[in-house]
Amino acid sequence: MTFLSPDRLWLLAVAPILAGLYVVLQMRRRNYAVRFTNLALLSQVAPKRPGWRRHVAATLFLIMIILMMIGFARPASSVKVPRDRATIMVAVDVSLSMMAQDVPPNRMEAAKAAAKKFIRELPARFNVGVVSFAGNANLIAAPSADRDTAIASLDQLALAKRTAIGEAVFTSLQAVRTFDTQAAQDPPPAHIVLLSDGDNTTGRSVQEAIDASRSAHVPVSTIAFGTPYGTVDIEGETTSVSVNKEALKTLATSTDGKAYEAADAGQLRDVYANIGTSLGYKTEHRDVAARYTGIALLFALAAGGFSLAWFSRLP
Repeated sequence: MTFLSPDRLWLLAVAPILAGLYVVLQMRRRNYAVRFTNLALLSQVAPKRPGWRRHVAATLFLIMIILMMIGFARPASSVKVPRDRATIMVAVDVSLSMMAQDVPPNRMEAAKAAAKKFIRELPARFNVGVVSFAGNANLIAAPSADRDTAIASLDQLALAKRTAIGEAVFTSLQAVRTFDTQAAQDPPPAHIVLLSDGDNTTGRSVQEAIDASRSAHVPVSTIAFGTPYGTVDIEGETTSVSVNKEALKTLATSTDGKAYEAADAGQLRDVYANIGTSLGYKTEHRDVAARYTGIALLFALAAGGFSLAWFSRLP
């Protein structure tokens, strides 16, 4: 399908005006011939008219003008462009326990830095989305190839109470299933990277998340942030918030993912090393003015060529 710029379409009105003028001129010439009463003498003194040939060059020239006008109207054509659907979902824990400073400067800032570094280093072919979770889970950046949006969403994270690891996995899986129009029947290859200190305190259980991930064939890799000695001050009370590495490890190994710690988060390249490719398509509008201009030039050359060959002049 071809689209034209509406603010330039008015130029096409010139085409029928030119055609009308040509017809009027031809009618005038015919009238001049009719006024000459001695038609026998006229046929002897007047040069032989070229008949239908005299209209060919004019018709070609008019078509050339129309094509040039269409080109000037900036036509654009809808084109289906392949895109890689492979998707990485990054889920970041924003529970209050992430304020603990046993991982400098604190667990939250360390997790954000690791997530940003991971997103920046992702190969260009991957789409990336971001989920934040505390008492519930929210999709804060839908999966796309836009790295800047994903990274900017991490700067908007705010701490909240409780930790819903299971919900984070379910929300990430839902983002994968709604990635594009074909994802419901043909989900893209995907991987979830979950950054947390490891205690699921609300929402669906880790085991439910494991079952859902295995059913969707989406591995979950985890990064544990924290030590057994972490503490946070909540409403004036110091609370121990030791990291639960075992829960995160169970989630990872049970879904064919990998379990990492903050210290070795730089090894995350393994996460996307084996993700396959699945091509989808997006529609783009591409300028095709050059196509019409090129065809117009061919008609102009044809008009000039016929005119020179038959009448030894240009139209």
